[in-house]
Amino acid sequence: MFRGEYTLSLDAKGRMAVPAKYRKVLQEECGGQLVVTKNFDPDARCLLLYPLAVWQEIENKLTEVPGLNKAAQRFKRFFVGNANDCELDKSGRILLPATHREFSSLGKRLRLLGMVNKFEIWDEDLWCAQQQGGFDLTDEDGELPGILSQLPM
Repeated sequence: MFRGEYTLSLDAKGRMAVPAKYRKVLQEECGGQLVVTKNFDPDARCLLLYPLAVWQEIENKLTEVPGLNKAAQRFKRFFVGNANDCELDKSGRILLPATHREFSSLGKRLRLLGMVNKFEIWDEDLWCAQQQGGFDLTDEDGELPGILSQLPM
């Protein structure tokens, strides 16, 4: 559904314009209702932006996680506890909460990455530094995760 990289600006009020090619899709699929949260990966200080329907699927799956599992509870506390509803305004913008902008060090220039069912929102300088560092796609055993090795590339 969502793919590609887009350079965007953050306005003085903390709003970001969603690329025009996705506005209609988001209006049709979720009525412009989105959820933004902080990324739980410490190596990727970005925000995650989900259409509401996708977010609701995640929440439904999280309700099945045993409540006594401490790691699962920490994950839910961070991931769901930092989730904020947002809505596309008439100009196709969303307001990113100040705490989220601070967490991900968002400056005026952003990079928006389409990640199939969600978006990642990066500070442009952080994204460029991440790109220059290269990507290690191997797991702790030095192997590609199984699902990646099965992709028809």
